Formats: sequence, C-alpha cells, structure tokens
Amino acid sequence: MKRLFWPLLALLWLLSTVLDRRWLALDQRLPSWDQADYLNSALDHGRALGLLPGGSWQGWSALLDHSPKIPPLASLVNGTVMAVSGDSPDQAAWTLSLWFGLLLVGVALWGRQWQGPGLGLLAALFCVVAPGLAEWRVDYVLEIPLCAGCIWAQWLLGRWLRPNGATWIAALLAALAIASALLIKQSALLVLLGPALWAVVVGLQERKRRWQLLASFGFVLALVAPWLGHNLITAIGGTNRATLESAAREGDPNATSLAGWLWYPKRLSGLIGQIPLIGGLAGAVVAARRPSWPRGDGAWLWFVVLSGWLLTTLSPNKDPRYLAPLLPLLALLLARTWLVLLAVMPKSWGQPLLGVGLLVSAWGTVQTRFQGILWAPVFPQPIEQIVDAAQGADPSTARTLIVVPSRPQLNQHSISFLGRRGGGGLVGRQLGSSSADIQPALKQAKQVLLATGDQGSVRRSAEQFSQAIRSSGSFALQQQWPRPEGGTYELWARRPEASQPVPFEQRFPQLAAGLALGPAGLDPVFAAVGVEHQLDGHRLYQQRVEQQATAALAADPNDRQALWSLALLKVLQNRPLEADHWFERLQKLEPKSPWPAAYRAVVLTAAGRLWQARAVADQAQGLNPSPVLEGLGDLSGVLGGQLWRLPAASRSLPAATQAVEQQLKTPESAR
Repeated sequence: MKRLFWPLLALLWLLSTVLDRRWLALDQRLPSWDQADYLNSALDHGRALGLLPGGSWQGWSALLDHSPKIPPLASLVNGTVMAVSGDSPDQAAWTLSLWFGLLLVGVALWGRQWQGPGLGLLAALFCVVAPGLAEWRVDYVLEIPLCAGCIWAQWLLGRWLRPNGATWIAALLAALAIASALLIKQSALLVLLGPALWAVVVGLQERKRRWQLLASFGFVLALVAPWLGHNLITAIGGTNRATLESAAREGDPNATSLAGWLWYPKRLSGLIGQIPLIGGLAGAVVAARRPSWPRGDGAWLWFVVLSGWLLTTLSPNKDPRYLAPLLPLLALLLARTWLVLLAVMPKSWGQPLLGVGLLVSAWGTVQTRFQGILWAPVFPQPIEQIVDAAQGADPSTARTLIVVPSRPQLNQHSISFLGRRGGGGLVGRQLGSSSADIQPALKQAKQVLLATGDQGSVRRSAEQFSQAIRSSGSFALQQQWPRPEGGTYELWARRPEASQPVPFEQRFPQLAAGLALGPAGLDPVFAAVGVEHQLDGHRLYQQRVEQQATAALAADPNDRQALWSLALLKVLQNRPLEADHWFERLQKLEPKSPWPAAYRAVVLTAAGRLWQARAVADQAQGLNPSPVLEGLGDLSGVLGGQLWRLPAASRSLPAATQAVEQQLKTPESAR
C-alpha cells in the first residue's frame, strides 16, 4: 500500500478530473450570479498582474483594489491559471481541478499520518464521491479553494502541536497555510479560530513554542495585513452584508432555536453522501462499544471538527457552502469508522460491501449532477449575441451596458465577464431596482438591455424603468432576441439626436464642495456617485476630474473646490492617506470648520493610523469644539489602545451620533 499510495491518489484525482471535464463539456449553461462574479474577479486579477489581455501591472495598490470584499489569493491563482488555460468558463474551471488536487493531497497525508495510507486513500475517495464537493468542483465558487486551504492549515497546525513537532519549519509552514486560508475567504475563520486559540494555549506553556508562536503570528499578520489594511472598511461591510443582513433577509434560523442547530445536520447526507455517512455511523456504533478517548491525531481532528461545527452553527447566515471546509474533515472521520466496521466483518464480504457502497454513492452523485443538464433549456441564453451587439465594431472600447433583467445566467456579472474576455471593454451594470434610477438613466445612459416577461430577481420598479426607456424617445431599439424562458431581450441605444448627457466630471466639483456642509452634504454626494458608478462602469470620469482639479490648483493653490474634488476622489479610490493630504490643506484654509478635521480623522482611522487620527481630532476639538470631533477622538483613541478613554467614548459617541442626525434633519445648521 505504501508503494501505491501516490499512484492511487493520482488516479483518484485523474478520475475526478475526467468526470468533471466531461460534465463541463456536456453542460453548456452559463455561470450564475456568484460564479460570474468570481470569474470577473479572476479576470480582474489576471489583468492586474499583466497576464491577460486588456491589463498591465499598475502596482500593489491597484492590485488590491480588485478585492475590496473577498481576499485576493484564490483570484490571483485563478487569474494566473486562466492566462494559461484560456478565459472561457470551461477553460477557467481547470483551476478548480488544481485546487481539488491540493485538497486530496492534504486529506490523504493527514489520514496516512493518523492511521496509515489506507485511511488516507479511503478519505480521499470519500471526498471524490461526496455530492457537495462534486458539485463545487464544477461550480466556479470559492468552496474548493477554501477547503484546500483549510485542510492544510489544520493539518500543519496539528503537526506543530505534536509532542515532537515544535520546529521552526513546522511553525512557519502552519502560519503560511493559515494565512493562505484566510486570504482565500474570510469564512475560513469559522474553522480556524478554535484550533488557533488552542495552539496559543499550548504554545504559551512551553518556552520554545512561545517564540515560534510569536513569530508565526507576526508572519500571518504580515501576509494578511496588506489586503486587510487596504480594504478594511469594504471588507467589514461585505462580511456584514453576507452574514447579518443576508440572514435577516432570508429568514435563516439562529442558534437560539432548535431549527438553527438542526439546519446543517439535516443537509449533511446530501453533502457527504448517504453510503459513507451510514457506514461511518455504523462503524462509530461499533467503536463506541469499546470506548476510549481519542488521542493524538484523532483527538486533534475531533477538536477541529467540533469547534468548526460550533462556530459555523453560531454564524447567523445559513448556507450549505459554509459547511464545505468541514466535509474533508468528516471524510477522514467517516473513513476511520468505516475501517472499524470492516475490521469486525468477514473479509469475504466486508470489502465488497464497501466497494458496492462506493459505486452506489458515486452513481448517485453523477446522477444528481447530470439531472441539471437534462433540465437545461432547449436553446441557450443569447448572451454572446447581446455582448457582440453591445460591443460594436471595436470590442476593446470601454463601454457600459445597463442591464435591467437579472436572471441566473444573464445578469450584469455575466455580461461583464463575457464582455471583457480577450481584452474586451464592455461591462454590465444594473439599474432599475428603484424608481430613482429612471431620470439618471434617461439623461445619461448610452446602452440599455431590457426584457419582456419575467425580469428575474429585480423589483417591480424594473417594469416602470423599462417603460420609461421605451417611451422616452431618447433611445432606439437596436436588436432583440428570444428568451429560452419566454419573452425577448431588447438592446436599446441612445439616439444620436437625443440630448447628450452632461459629463459627470462637470458636476463632480460642486458635489464635492458640498462636503463642506458636513453630514448634510454626504447624502447627495454618495447618491449621485452611486448612480454614476452604474452608468459609468469604468469610472472614466475620475481621471478627468483629477486632471481638471490639478490644473485648477496650478493656477490657484487655494482653490477650495479643486481641493474638495481631490479629497473626495481619493476617498472614492480608496486612497485614505492621499485623501488626508487634501483634507489637511482644507483644514488649514478653513480652521473654523470642524469638517475637514473630522474627515481627516475618519480616513486616518480607515488607514490604520489610529494615533494620528486621535491627535488630529483632539487638536481640532481644542480649537473648535464639536461633538463629532470629540466622538472621533475618543473612538480612534480606544481603537488605538487608550482603553482609559472608554468611559468618555461611551458618552461622546452617542452625542456625536445625535449631532449628525440633527444636522441631517436641519441641513441649514451646518452653514
């Protein structure tokens, strides 16, 4: 078995890859919302690395700009593979095969370490036939990369915790694996937090491990901090929307109810497979008849599973994908209990029973996956024809197509991906979910994709939006295509004789100057910017705004409107330190206004310059007292380690919030 370990493991990966490639060849459905979004992210990172057409290396900050909510590691790897394999959805899926191979190696090595190569290979085989993992192997989401990163992090951390495992190489390898998992997806924290805390407890008890623990923590921080520091606010906001807001919107049961604790167990057989689960539970019953506490690798595996299960259940948002990192661990446990079951059965029918069970499980997985192909529509979505028509004669020209319908295989994300393949410049953006979108679109949109019939996941206002476009007289119907589900798609383009949109760079300076009013000026600014970023998906206005403001400052260094424009522009571009530079110049020009200093404190806090933010707020508060400045000073002070300011913060922050709310009610008070 030792000699055959690597050949058999390679054979398992090869068989799973052949099956996946065959499935992808048969299934010609387009990627759905999330899948297209992740494909876009891989395309963005491949372009930012200069590996794909339409992009070039612009520096680290520009690279990190492409991962505002989700960490970048998977997209960096996926974009690199895309540069080699090709950028069609099926070609891009080769990266999933590579991630799954990494997952199988991690599972097999952990099993071999625990109880020999047989356990490792059986656990890897369970991963191959697991329905959940089989689905995600051909679904362009981050679950397979996340599983691979987590299994290596947990295994290597366990190796470091072994009695003779406290070496510097083991510590740094575990730290590298933990950082890699966290840089794939934030939800890795659900299955890594418990093991990491236990490693801290163990490490602090031994002098040798203490230094390794400290160095490893610094190593993880050094790897994660560049992305997290660059995208702290957007990452927190994205995590909040993906957990708390999503759970509230979908009505997921929480951990205070029995339904919340049973949500994942009810779905376990559909994710790991009925035969592995039933046989594993039978083996667990046999093992329970001769009870003994797990030790060594077994105890560590149980701890990782239970701590990960607990935190995943406590998470307010429920989704089978959150259970993904636990499936390889469960495969190891089930493989172990299957071996216990086989040990008490006659060899003449124990091993054949396992073989038949695995064949049945594999067939069930294949049958479930191929049902999706059988249910595919008679003819595909006409998305490629729509993209070709919207791109015009020069596909590389930067264009934005407003997409009103939002269907699983035709939405703004899928339009963007197909529109930018091969160096294309077409991006899709969605409007129509609010009646407030109508007037900006009528005045500024150049191309709009409408639909008759079911609009998909968008609100009823989409029909009102569509009717306004059709009846405005500013747009002409260019082309239409039948939809597989009934109805048609319609591409509308602005008529040459229609009134041309006022460039946003001409309106931007006045909007930016509204920041001088404080909170009262924020809402109109960000409302206008939010719509503009949909109408101009490439944000071409930003370069022109910067050129205009720079020219204005060359003529008059104290041009307040130009300074406000540059400050706001750097906020929108996620350059907090550059924004601080312009806010500082405004603070010197307007010493009696609290708002430049308040904005400085905010952007410095976002940049992690907490002590500097506190100093700015406290100094401005001394010159021009304001509840907002006082609250910002206390907040940045507490975040920066001045815990003695907690009592003051508990008083000043509510007062600051009240002051902001009051100004929003009576904007004239800001003048």
